[in-house]
Amino acid sequence: MQHLSALELADWLADSGRPDPVLLDVREPWEFETCHIAGAQLIPMHTIPARIDDLDEDAAIVCICHHGARSLQVAAYLEHHGFGKLYNLTGGVHAWALQVDSTMAKY
Repeated sequence: MQHLSALELADWLADSGRPDPVLLDVREPWEFETCHIAGAQLIPMHTIPARIDDLDEDAAIVCICHHGARSLQVAAYLEHHGFGKLYNLTGGVHAWALQVDSTMAKY
């Protein structure tokens, strides 16, 4: 697993020569409705074990939560289950709102 800053993720998503990663948002639905990064897929943390087969273990996956703690746990869980291209968004959507998208709602 690697750690990725909000600015690094923004650069990755802006790079048309690089395939976009799966943006895996592991927060609760109400949090996702409050704000999320465009293109993110919501799979709440507590549902990951039941929905692990919904994820491509060969894809680059960026795990996202509010501040980066839950997503770190999910990335570690996925790594333990054979996923190899995992990234944790350091600082979560909060860092994204502060560093990349100032129009994003904060909570």
